[in-house]
Amino acid sequence: TEAVVNAVAHRDYTSNGSVQVMLFADRLEIRNPGRLSSPLTLEELRVAHNSVPVNPLLAESLYLAEYIERMGTGTLDMISRCAAAGLPEPEFAVTDGFVTTVHRPGIVGHAQGQVGQDEGHADQARGQVGQAEGQVGQARGQADQTVGQAEGQVGQAEGHADPSEDQALPSAKDAAMLRACDREAVPGEELLAAAGYPRRTGDFRRRLERLLDRGLLEMTLPDRPRSPLQKYRLTARGKAVLATSKP
Repeated sequence: TEAVVNAVAHRDYTSNGSVQVMLFADRLEIRNPGRLSSPLTLEELRVAHNSVPVNPLLAESLYLAEYIERMGTGTLDMISRCAAAGLPEPEFAVTDGFVTTVHRPGIVGHAQGQVGQDEGHADQARGQVGQAEGQVGQARGQADQTVGQAEGQVGQAEGHADPSEDQALPSAKDAAMLRACDREAVPGEELLAAAGYPRRTGDFRRRLERLLDRGLLEMTLPDRPRSPLQKYRLTARGKAVLATSKP
């Protein structure tokens, strides 16, 4: 998603070309008719860098819709998410446009190698890939079931008077964001102010996602996470954690 949003935000709209998303057996390629914003270089995309939007008005709209940040963190988010998924770092290149390549898991790449060795067995190789993907899907289903059971045990433990150690708040900012929702559901701007952020940043977004993932906060519109009407409220678990924190 980050790569597609990046391509839409930074493409050259004077070109008649289109943003292309191409899925191969071993990689995902996102191409857009554009160049790297000056003075950025490909090497700088892998370290902290300034945001240099090609289309400032479009970038501002995407920022207000919470699709991007103003911190130049898009490529760094892609790199960190690939690392978290156990994948190689994404590749960035400028050819006849800007190209982002995200590698897929090695088992699919291996299947593609078999197809390259013997094109006459292409259908058989694709069948092997499909079978492997089915096994991966089955494994993920079993993992989700295990996670669901674990979450159920956590929910059962929440019924006790004393919350467990993993419910402890990691910082004062988290406590401030929870207290902002103590009486009623509030929009994200109030969480920003409560935590002392002057504007939405990558750190604020990650902090909010952690509180949501831990079940301390919940969205009033979970099916529309980016809705301008979105608000956040304290859960029963969040109240239990907040009750143990110092004011």
